[in-house]
Amino acid sequence: MKHFRLAAFAAALLASTSVLAASTADSIDLKAKAIEAKTIAWRRDIHQHPELGNREVRTSKLVADHLRRLGLQVRTGVAGTGVVGILTGGQPGPAVALRADMDALPVEETVDVPFASKATGNYRGKDFKLMHACGHDAHTAILMATAEVLSSIKADLKGTVVFVFQPAEEGPADFTPDGTKAWGAKQMVIEGVLDNPKVSAIFGLHVYSGVPTGKLQWRGGPALASADRFSIRVNGRGSHGATPWRGVDPIVLASQVVLGIQTIESRQVEVTKEPSIITIGQIHGGTRENIIPDNVDMEGTIRTYDRGMQVDIHQRLRNTATGIAQSGGGTADVHIVELYQPTVNDPALTTRMGATLKRVAGPGMYDDNVDKRTGSEDFSVFAEKVPGLFFQLGVTPADKVKGAAANHSPEFYVDEAALIQGVRALSNLAADFLNGTP
Repeated sequence: MKHFRLAAFAAALLASTSVLAASTADSIDLKAKAIEAKTIAWRRDIHQHPELGNREVRTSKLVADHLRRLGLQVRTGVAGTGVVGILTGGQPGPAVALRADMDALPVEETVDVPFASKATGNYRGKDFKLMHACGHDAHTAILMATAEVLSSIKADLKGTVVFVFQPAEEGPADFTPDGTKAWGAKQMVIEGVLDNPKVSAIFGLHVYSGVPTGKLQWRGGPALASADRFSIRVNGRGSHGATPWRGVDPIVLASQVVLGIQTIESRQVEVTKEPSIITIGQIHGGTRENIIPDNVDMEGTIRTYDRGMQVDIHQRLRNTATGIAQSGGGTADVHIVELYQPTVNDPALTTRMGATLKRVAGPGMYDDNVDKRTGSEDFSVFAEKVPGLFFQLGVTPADKVKGAAANHSPEFYVDEAALIQGVRALSNLAADFLNGTP
């Protein structure tokens, strides 16, 4: 009889928890729908006024003013222009963090919308047109709306929500990263955003082109690649273009270095382990057609998912560049900066909270084992400190998925019908995590 009573009590408790979870989810849906127009308006306002990394002054003020109106505890000036808002629930419990990035890119917008960006800014010494070409305007608006949704049900929350509005995810506009300075997520962690209150888990999303509007995608374990920036200076000896034997031609050596680097991927790395990428995106040398210069500079990126492979590729890159340069009588200086480590979704957290994402998305509108992506994110810094789950939100109308312009393109387009799905996803993740469901 005693065991029967215990079983009955447990069943009743589970039933009441399920009813409470359903009630909370319904409240979230109603509130998210009620402020959908406001969410879209925020996104358009931010889109029309893009700001580069570490310069998100206007955006930060918009965010901070909104959080204060909601009655949250607000901290500004975090990592320069970041904002942190703290919402205390009606009952004691753990703390969970939700993160959005705020910065734009030096890209000239070509999308024909009434709120297209006309802004300009100086990016590392050069003037550019600016655009939210990666959707951070959508991220910010979604998290602002999520703060309002969760504030409306705070009496039902068993714990604390920390809203992290991060600057400079795309990197700082005022200096070229060389490994000596922290920025973005790393600087926010240094300044204690995960410590007071002590955060137990963190969630974040990224809008993604080429995925149907409202579809959610995620995977456990490694989800996004690391990002390393490398520079190589090939040093020769200048001479007249008519007498190349009197010098050492760094342009020819640099060409051989570019080709040699390709063999790291095609012939040296064990391809059965994890994918990796080495791309050279810039190469500069010389001043005119009949002058052999003293040196040639190139820059590129390395993407990996495995720390051992990352270190191995770094060494192979150095050996390849210096060896080829020396074989032709020159030298090569190689410098590698580790920008972001792989973004790894905590397996246990992903398994647990995947149920929430599936419920929010609905049948046929999610993929819980999406392929790894070679893009990188400094959300990885947060996820190294506490269990994290980072997922993608589709923002392309279903009939335009094929051939959709990618993130970072001047033609990048966000279907605003997806915004409410992002609000529902983040709000439900926070509420379910704090309240012990699913």
